Amino acid sequence: MMTLIAIFFPCVSFFLRGKIVTSIICLILQITLIGWIPAAIWAVISLQNSRADQRNKQLIRAIKTKS
Repeated sequence: MMTLIAIFFPCVSFFLRGKIVTSIICLILQITLIGWIPAAIWAVISLQNSRADQRNKQLIRAIKTKS
């Protein structure tokens, strides 16, 4: 669901994740049709990086609890 939001509404994707300043910058980029594609790509990549960071934190916590 968030991936679709990141593609069609890139600035909303950043806003929902709590990145207000990034959302405003993305909205400025998104205003033009040419800027929409880079904004969507930026939002999707940022979303994927965020998910990877969450997975890494969970793995680190799991390793620490086993020690």
